[in-house]
Amino acid sequence: MDSQMVMEGGNNVLVSVSSSGGDESDVVKELMEVIESVGLYSGYRKTQRKECLSLVRRLKLLVPFLEELRELGTSVSGEALNCLAKLRKALVLAMKLLKHCNYGSKIYLALESEAVMSRFLGVYDKLHQALDGMPYDELGISVEVKEQVELMRMQLKRAKKRTDTIDMELAMDMMVVFSNMDDTNADTAILERLAIKLELRTVTDLNQETLAVQKLVKKRGGHNAENIQQIVDLLGKIKQVSGLEETTALDGPVSSKILQRCKSSLVPHEFLCPITLEIMTDPVIVSTGQTYERESIQKWLDSNHRTCPKTGQSLLHLSLAPNVALKNLIQQWCEKNNLELPKKDPYIGPDGSSTVLIKEISFLVENLSSCQLDVQREAVLKIRMLSKENPDNRILIANSGGIPPLVQLLYHPNSKVQEHTVTALLNLSIDEANKRLIAREGAVPAIIQILQNGTDEARENSAAALFSLCTLDDNKVLVGTLNGIPPLVELLQHGTIRGKKDAATALFNLSLNQANKSRAIQAGIIPPLLQVLEDKNLGMIDEALSILLLLASHPEGHNEIGKLSFVETLVEIIRHGTPKNKECATSVLLELGLNNSSLVLAALQYGVYEHLVEIARNGTNRAQRKANSLLNHMSKCEHLP
Repeated sequence: MDSQMVMEGGNNVLVSVSSSGGDESDVVKELMEVIESVGLYSGYRKTQRKECLSLVRRLKLLVPFLEELRELGTSVSGEALNCLAKLRKALVLAMKLLKHCNYGSKIYLALESEAVMSRFLGVYDKLHQALDGMPYDELGISVEVKEQVELMRMQLKRAKKRTDTIDMELAMDMMVVFSNMDDTNADTAILERLAIKLELRTVTDLNQETLAVQKLVKKRGGHNAENIQQIVDLLGKIKQVSGLEETTALDGPVSSKILQRCKSSLVPHEFLCPITLEIMTDPVIVSTGQTYERESIQKWLDSNHRTCPKTGQSLLHLSLAPNVALKNLIQQWCEKNNLELPKKDPYIGPDGSSTVLIKEISFLVENLSSCQLDVQREAVLKIRMLSKENPDNRILIANSGGIPPLVQLLYHPNSKVQEHTVTALLNLSIDEANKRLIAREGAVPAIIQILQNGTDEARENSAAALFSLCTLDDNKVLVGTLNGIPPLVELLQHGTIRGKKDAATALFNLSLNQANKSRAIQAGIIPPLLQVLEDKNLGMIDEALSILLLLASHPEGHNEIGKLSFVETLVEIIRHGTPKNKECATSVLLELGLNNSSLVLAALQYGVYEHLVEIARNGTNRAQRKANSLLNHMSKCEHLP
């Protein structure tokens, strides 16, 4: 008898699965145990959550059938036992998949989302096959229950045929980060957006993800080490953006303290702040009853977090109550052990910010409106530097009223003032609340104007600022309607290397909006994208193909892109590109081919077939799926009259 062990909240649920025949009552019991066990999962990863909940809901439709089968105690024939055995195997596959989506690394599951989706489709197929020949009449199953199971079977049939969809924004963000584009201004904004999308925002989230990644490292060993290292590196970057330090190496042991700053292991655990793991000097209590160091929790709240870092619960209010009793205990313990508490900076305000820094920022904000050019220029340059340094400064500058005068300075006649101003606003826009405030103050038209007429650096940073602002859907529409796409296309065609990269990232983000796809095509985006594909020194093939994939789904797009010369270029990339290049090129060719069979035949004439077969065997997971779909489509096209 084989066994599957399911972990949930520290409890073990043992599900036994017979490997050979047995009494049908045992089989039914096993099936019900599997369905009950998957109902215990509650932490499905965001990238697969919808699919997981849908699968669990369908599995629960089987419960009345199994209960009735158990109650009837009908003698089961060989055919029925065979169907139940198939159902048992399908349910075990479903359980393994749901467990993976509940406990696996969030980054890994996002990176391999298409491969995971193919596993869901495989489970649907197995369940459909198991139910397809079920002899309900022979088993004595009632009409009502039979109809319920048949409803589930039809849902599974439709699910198998459903065209898979991918979160293109998430995919592009991960691709940009994994491309190590260190010279792209938008990197921090992308990392913060990934942290939100992957739900890696709290200390608990990051601790759990670190453990999941370490388990993945141990499980994979040296297999696919490059991808695993990318996942580890991305987790480290997300921790840095969150203000947390990474101390765990790829091949290091699993540490009980993942975010470790406290030097002494002798300090009682309850005296340590859960965020910094340092001994507390000013402990305060939040609404959930948890205690933190005042400075640490204040920084957490100032970064627009509204949950308890330790428990993840929503905070009912943001008031901080001094934990006087714990503070006295800490002082007594320190005196007894001859330890001196870290001294507080006398210039630290109640919100954890330096009063000197607050005064400096207020002074700089006031100088932004000075009548003297040198004073204005020095003030905006210092704000640019401060806003780049850390998240706290961005909040302080905004809270000090810095955004409205900065927006006004975008119209300043001095090109250097414009350059420093747009870069400062780019840095400030990394904060989610600031994005809305910057757009609301009317910055977008001025940023577009600088994008058209500014210095090279100002144009680059304007493109990056538009990308950052357009992570909000409302701003995508705003930039499109204010005619911000044509100057981005111009920068993509004639800008510096860095400018081209910033423009491509912004254009991808904008093209997620359907109306903007048409605007981009009308602005002439296709020729510069094709030029980018031809220029191997740029290293932007994946970015260009990702934008082309979005545009190819638009009627104007596939007509504009679907030229024989472009098909030949795609075939060359499929033949000689990197694994990621091949994946993107295959995806674009598939999208074009589904709309125009003649392009598929042209690709065959250019010799793409044998390379697609190779990709279907050895490409990335997504590339294999796309290559197989394209090969199937080609076989149909070849039989057309």
